[in-house]
Amino acid sequence: MIAANTIQCGSRLLALGVLSLAAQAVQAQAWPSKPIRLLVPFAPGGTSSVVARTVSTELSKQLGQSVVMENKPGASGVTAMVEALRSPADGYTLVIGHVGSLAVNPYILPDQPYDVNRDFAAVTLLTKVPNIFVVHPDVPAKDMREFIAYSKKNPGKINYGSAGNGSAGHLAFEYLKLVAGVDIAHIPYKGTGPQLVDLLAGRTQASSAGTPALMPHIKAGKLRAIGTGTLKRIPSMPELPTIAEQGFPGFETAQWYGINAPSAVPADIIRRIADESRRAMHSPVVAERFANDDAEAIGSTPQEYDSFIRKEQKIWADIVKRASIKTD
Repeated sequence: MIAANTIQCGSRLLALGVLSLAAQAVQAQAWPSKPIRLLVPFAPGGTSSVVARTVSTELSKQLGQSVVMENKPGASGVTAMVEALRSPADGYTLVIGHVGSLAVNPYILPDQPYDVNRDFAAVTLLTKVPNIFVVHPDVPAKDMREFIAYSKKNPGKINYGSAGNGSAGHLAFEYLKLVAGVDIAHIPYKGTGPQLVDLLAGRTQASSAGTPALMPHIKAGKLRAIGTGTLKRIPSMPELPTIAEQGFPGFETAQWYGINAPSAVPADIIRRIADESRRAMHSPVVAERFANDDAEAIGSTPQEYDSFIRKEQKIWADIVKRASIKTD
């Protein structure tokens, strides 16, 4: 009798499990049935917006639903992350994750109201974008060596702007300051677009940002590129030496962008978003757009992206400590 009851109970649990899996499958197949929001943690005009706009346009075609990019700047990316976390965990609110919000903020913003590894699911790594260091044309430096020499002759008199505390540009310049031993002041903005306004006007003297945001101004002669954070020279500017070539072997810093979602979003929907994103990243239109900016189109699995984030966290935890990177 006990054995029969046990078998009966087990059968019911198995049936419930099958029904649950079936319900998840139906939910994933039904998704998306309405527009999807893709939150961007910085103001318009920066690399994050370029990446999000390019990917959201292609995803809209594939999914038959609008993927609407929304810029939500503020608090070093925390504003966008909190908005995503407070939204229903149904796959209709996603957020662009990047090196600052996922790999650095945990170490410079210990009081942020979430745990990035616990509360957010890694969906897919979209792309890696080269960091380029630039100066205003009035700065008397043709390359990084000359810029560092000029900075050492003028300690504390040069300002560099970034997209905000914890942004890729902030991290890149603080890393440079650490290895070069220079005193350069940080001016944080609420996005690459706003900080470029002051840089182009000469109110700040230098910056580091991704190729999509900087390349038009470099080509127009409004900014001067003095080095790239990649280990190899980039195809679009083969004449531009890397920072490693200019006296700092092993120096490497790049921007990367992915898609993240609240961890409570069903796994089947996470996989669907990852699969569709991978298709988008390898479509001819997106691949060509990214190649023009020397960006690497990736489109990883959720597991690969999660491993990548955790590896980056270890790297930047060490750099944050060594460089004493703090919010301004």
